[in-house]
Amino acid sequence: MSVSQVQDNYAALHQGFRWAVPEHFNMAQVCCRRWADRPDADERIAIHAHQGDGRGPSFSYAQLQDGANRLSAVLKVLGVQRGDRVAIVLPQRYETAVAYMAVLQMGAVGMPLSTLFGPEALEYRLQDSEARVAICDGACIDAINQVRDDCPLLETVIGVAEAGRLADIEFDLALAQESGQFELVNTHADEAAVLIYTSGTTGNPKGALIPHRALIGNLSGFVCSQNWFGFDGARNESSDAVFWSPADWAWTGGLMDALLPTLYFGRPIIGYNGRFSPELAFTLMQQHGVTHSFLFPTALKAMMKAYPKPRKHFKLKLRAMMSAGEAVGDAVFAYCRDELGVLVNEMFGQTEINYVVGNCTRYWPAKPGSMGKGYPGHNVRVIDDDGNECPVGTPGDVAVNRFDVHGEPDPIFFLGYWKNPAATQAKYTGDWCRTGDVAVRDADGYLWYQGRADDVFKAAGYRIGPGEIENCLVKHPAVANAAVVPKPDRERGALVKAYVVLAAGYVANDALIAELQAHVKGKLAPYEYPKEIEFIDSLPMTTTGKVQRRVLRLREEERFKSAV
Repeated sequence: MSVSQVQDNYAALHQGFRWAVPEHFNMAQVCCRRWADRPDADERIAIHAHQGDGRGPSFSYAQLQDGANRLSAVLKVLGVQRGDRVAIVLPQRYETAVAYMAVLQMGAVGMPLSTLFGPEALEYRLQDSEARVAICDGACIDAINQVRDDCPLLETVIGVAEAGRLADIEFDLALAQESGQFELVNTHADEAAVLIYTSGTTGNPKGALIPHRALIGNLSGFVCSQNWFGFDGARNESSDAVFWSPADWAWTGGLMDALLPTLYFGRPIIGYNGRFSPELAFTLMQQHGVTHSFLFPTALKAMMKAYPKPRKHFKLKLRAMMSAGEAVGDAVFAYCRDELGVLVNEMFGQTEINYVVGNCTRYWPAKPGSMGKGYPGHNVRVIDDDGNECPVGTPGDVAVNRFDVHGEPDPIFFLGYWKNPAATQAKYTGDWCRTGDVAVRDADGYLWYQGRADDVFKAAGYRIGPGEIENCLVKHPAVANAAVVPKPDRERGALVKAYVVLAAGYVANDALIAELQAHVKGKLAPYEYPKEIEFIDSLPMTTTGKVQRRVLRLREEERFKSAV
């Protein structure tokens, strides 16, 4: 289906949508226990563990619930109580899903931590959260053991697989000694479920406390961005959907946008904790018949450069795809449409208020390069410093109101920053929760991402958003990826500088620089072309796949100071 063939049902969906948030709600109950209670629980697959050869064990919802019950019993013996924090330092693997279901069903708070964190990052989060137990595997057991003396409240470390011999308790052995029965704690919808630390540009990371009800708030965006995932159009019941995303389950994108919503609909998700590559992505999707996915723009750019015509090499069953983390851009949009056969749905959100803006090409047309509109149930605006809505075409802060268009509370909101009421208060202007991301709204209500507030800069008096320039550069066959930052300049304040990662087969030289500059100059405004281009082997990235422009910006500032 082309963009032009999509009927616009946005207004009807938005106006007709109503939240249904019960007083009591538990993520683990709706994501696992209710499926485990069905007659087909032993056959209904929850997790497919992908291994290098495409093989790997599969685990049913019955097995997932049994493991969760046993782990909940272990945690209870260790003294974990309702509201206590349990650190889950695990990659995409079956035991990770067991850990979340176990912690959530007992009313404790799961704290996802990346296995890529070093000792210092782990120590800060373990100390600040006052976590009582940590569950980890071999990737991070050494780092956790290094900081245990500085985390006196961390009483027990549970080791999965090879980490068991270096931990206090071995995961499988401990579970084998407990009963497969555990009574669900009847949590309130507003009760804390997850504590996710989110890093800003300055200061220590802040812990965003996410309630159980936030999963409900996620669902309208998830369903829309996956073109009605979990239902077939005729019978309105569970479909044959199979989900995969390389997003780490230790982050909002992997946990709240992939693992939990897939389990909510009783469908299988692929777990793979190896290194991402374009070949791996296409091979995995082919072998498991993946129908729905969440792929970062960075991943899609790599796939686009490695396999310009992927359907010549792979047989795919993709029906829908969401992308987020950076602006998708029309080059990636066109690749997904023409070569993957799906109209990619760009999505925008953040840990504190996730899955609030995006597209749904099944029910309203996407504009290539646009981040979409507010998803049903979310009242989204672009506002100025005083909280007033910005006129069409004027950049402002993307913000979400505590109340939807019908005046009802939006369940997506976080409870606040852990032990940081001042930061929580600063997040709001009245009932508007600011994201810190800059966008402009067009006359049709679509939002166009300009970058983080601290990524947007002025050069020669012009306001520059890096996303548009980066998107333009990636359209050139020589460019695999790009990041645009300001380079300090005495006369003009700043110049537009681009860091470029070359595609395979291209060589950096002055002629290519001139060609890339002309490429941008011919497509964008004259003041937007990069006055300087520096070729780089790889861009600095966050563990969630976002380009760290701040690292490059600071590099330019240091060079400027040294030259003065």
